[in-house]
Amino acid sequence: MQRSRIWRTFLLVTLVVGGLVASPLVDVRVSFRDNVASAIDLFGEDEKDEPPAVSDEPFWNEGRGTPLTVPPAGAPMSFADLADAVKPAIVNIRTRTTEAPEAEPQQPRRQQPFFGFPFGGVPRAPSQGMGTGFLISADGYVITNNHVIDNFDEIIVQLNDGSEKEAVVVGHDPNTDVALLKIESETTLPALPLGDSDAMRSGDWVIAIGNALGLENTVTAGIVSAKHRVINRRDQNQRRFDDFLQTDAAINPGNSGGPLLNLAGEVVGINTAIRRDGNDVGFAVPINIAKQILPQLRTAGRVSRGWLGVRIQELDEVTAKHLGIDDARGALVAQVDAGSPADDAGLLKRDVIVSFDDKPVPSMEDLPKLVAALPGGARARVEVIRDGKTKRLTVQLGELDGGTVVASQVTEEPESNPYGLAVQDLTESIASQLELDNDEGVVISQVDPESPAAEAGLQRGEVILEIDDEVVSDVRQFQKAIENADPEKGILLYVRHRGGASTFVPLKPTG
Repeated sequence: MQRSRIWRTFLLVTLVVGGLVASPLVDVRVSFRDNVASAIDLFGEDEKDEPPAVSDEPFWNEGRGTPLTVPPAGAPMSFADLADAVKPAIVNIRTRTTEAPEAEPQQPRRQQPFFGFPFGGVPRAPSQGMGTGFLISADGYVITNNHVIDNFDEIIVQLNDGSEKEAVVVGHDPNTDVALLKIESETTLPALPLGDSDAMRSGDWVIAIGNALGLENTVTAGIVSAKHRVINRRDQNQRRFDDFLQTDAAINPGNSGGPLLNLAGEVVGINTAIRRDGNDVGFAVPINIAKQILPQLRTAGRVSRGWLGVRIQELDEVTAKHLGIDDARGALVAQVDAGSPADDAGLLKRDVIVSFDDKPVPSMEDLPKLVAALPGGARARVEVIRDGKTKRLTVQLGELDGGTVVASQVTEEPESNPYGLAVQDLTESIASQLELDNDEGVVISQVDPESPAAEAGLQRGEVILEIDDEVVSDVRQFQKAIENADPEKGILLYVRHRGGASTFVPLKPTG
């Protein structure tokens, strides 16, 4: 009986297993390895593949494991020897005023000079300040920033050995923020050599040393991040002097006036400003700019700069096409001041200045710097493109004073592809209301806010003087010029803006 049940059970198991084997779901294999028979579940639940063999060989690029005893070309192993060599010529500067100076003008928050006192447009109480400087001659000449010493009665220079000397201001230049001091000493003083900032490239190593946050001889290292930085976005007149080196070497309040040095221990910049909202974004006056003015600061105490007497604007491709110029380079003369050196030399509105003093003028930004680099009274050759032809002139520069513009950049809204405006005749009454000297041209009476004219920045009250080099005296002439214009090319307006500046504005009708 029991044997019968065993056989029935065996037959039942055999039938079940046989059915599964016949089905596609289970694969039965017999392995004699390790004397084990196993069934493989095709669903993968019981599948146990052998793990792949693990190689001890790395699949990454392995380092050498030991530090280099000699740095690769261009990379110093340490800045310590360089810092030790230059520190004796770097000085701390303390300033003090006994009288409350006039209120300081508010400076753009993003480019405030870093110095040891608050900034703002409020009157300052009698105060003290601090900064950095460096000796450039054995007989005691010191360079620092103008904003370090400006409006202070007492200037004390502390040498590296701890001794203190009272300094006198030999000369200073607010436009470039450079000041030259002098101290007296019975011994020969160490001095730093001045290098060539033009030879520096983005990526070159530099170090900054100064009285950072009152911590003297603070050394930081980094690279030249960029060159030719313009940081004065609001002050159009000051922009003409901007040509800063940008560095990520950490500089802080108190570093003002300190040196930015290359790996040869030569000064390539004067640490001047920082971006408050940026991380390791600092700016230094290129030392070549300082070298241009140091002789004048030493002999005259001030800098004489040339004055040309033109208003200029950027030359874009659209305007260049209207003027018949293939290459949109140079500075477009939008206005020539009557009786100015430019006027005397024969410069005209619509001239494009492409060279000044035998130096190229790639863009509008370059001309004011070239003019300001020459002293008043200097003679310079000027190359212009006029009516598609090159013309050469010679100008004798006047002298720039505090309120005179060298070669100003007109401030205008961005230009686009206009039309969409209405004009009316400019009567004596309207001219008087707009405080205009004469009633030439037509006045813009309306600008469609959704039109390309609005996008170009044209506004009510501005005066259109010319269209395509033809004088516009009344509305009829304006309408005729609009009707005769080539819709593909558009027109070129000559517009007198509020405030007196005049610019060329290219207009193209909307499709």
